[in-house]
Amino acid sequence: MGHFRPMLALHDVTEQQWRVIRILAEAGTLDASELSERAFILAPSLTRIIRSLEERGFITKTKDAEDGRRILLEITAAGLKVINEVSPDSQMIYTALEQRFGRERIDMLLDMLDELATLNK
Repeated sequence: MGHFRPMLALHDVTEQQWRVIRILAEAGTLDASELSERAFILAPSLTRIIRSLEERGFITKTKDAEDGRRILLEITAAGLKVINEVSPDSQMIYTALEQRFGRERIDMLLDMLDELATLNK
């Protein structure tokens, strides 16, 4: 993440905030527990991140019509704008990493990380 933090800071977004909005942009509407699992962020930290992103207008929270205890999260147009602004810089970093290490090694690393992430499931 050392490669990405300075770039994200230029856009006034933390690493964890970036993960949250990127996941919501890809997945659509999720509840907090689904988002926590996908983003690898503990619930107390996610609560703080959600509050900040909602205050900035990057995400919305709504109660699930079928289960009032369940809060649904969704990215907004402002959140998508951040994704569109950050993505080109992010892609340049990924490209540089791929050039340095090779696609095959990066794919192996991602496969191992996926395996590690599902180890306790």
